[in-house]
Amino acid sequence: MKGLWLENQHLQLKTDLPIPEPSQEEALVRVLQAGICNTDIELLRGYYPYQGILGHEFVGVVEKGPSHLINQRVVGEINAACGHCRFCVAGSPTHCENRTVLGIVNRNGAFADYLTLPIKNLHQVPNNVSNDEATFTEPLAAALEIQEQVKIAQNQRVLVVGDGKLGQLVAQTLALTGTDLLVIGRHPEKLAHLAARGIKTGLETEVTPRSFDLAVECTGNPQGFDLARRSLCPRGILVLKSTYAGKLTLDASSLVVDEITVIGSRCGPFAPALALLSNEKVDVKPLIQDSYPLEEGIKAFETAQRRGMLKVLLTMNRS
Repeated sequence: MKGLWLENQHLQLKTDLPIPEPSQEEALVRVLQAGICNTDIELLRGYYPYQGILGHEFVGVVEKGPSHLINQRVVGEINAACGHCRFCVAGSPTHCENRTVLGIVNRNGAFADYLTLPIKNLHQVPNNVSNDEATFTEPLAAALEIQEQVKIAQNQRVLVVGDGKLGQLVAQTLALTGTDLLVIGRHPEKLAHLAARGIKTGLETEVTPRSFDLAVECTGNPQGFDLARRSLCPRGILVLKSTYAGKLTLDASSLVVDEITVIGSRCGPFAPALALLSNEKVDVKPLIQDSYPLEEGIKAFETAQRRGMLKVLLTMNRS
């Protein structure tokens, strides 16, 4: 099969990769479409020493697995947990000590013709959700994880820093809570997508320091972190949704003095994400900026790394 292989921060298209064989607890999924996200780009830049097929946002069709899933469209949670370590037993499988992570840690990913995942990780895609929409399930679930970690109240002032792919999804999901929300970005054309949905947007110059109860940092750069931190009032909550290839410098003393709570946030719940897509509560279609066949995957990555790009998709040329 074909796949985009990362090794020593070098990405190449391989055409002679073996089709993976699923274990008894796994399913073989024929990938229909996958999305390039910032984590993929950070892995290419050396964020984590991964070697293998990249990609973790996907929609596909089950070819081997339980009978009720055969020929069904599915998306999949990316953490494959062992089920018996202390984190699994405590109900936190995304922090499993022995986990593999699709396209990130010791498990080949979705930028290929086929992948395998545990059957328990798979979720059927509702019929009224298109492949384009389904490809956003994983990042949409990641956006929803914030509400799993923090109770959002309508009287809170909430700031989202970043108008990119993840920032757009975080903003749309937080807007559904009815909270007092402001989204800050540098690209008027991106902010316009949110403004069209009635979400308040602005530029960083419009942020009053020490005036927000909750700030979500979605930029992945130090400037975005600094802005999010400065926006918070004492005892505010700072949620970090980005991974950073480099080291981040921060004023730890100010976190202590203002009693700021810092929360790392990544993978989230798939079922609510699919429900939002099926019920048309969020709109991901404007976030798709380009699409390439898998054979042009290297070019797709070049496009995805251009400044200001939103979602770039890879299609596997199968219906």
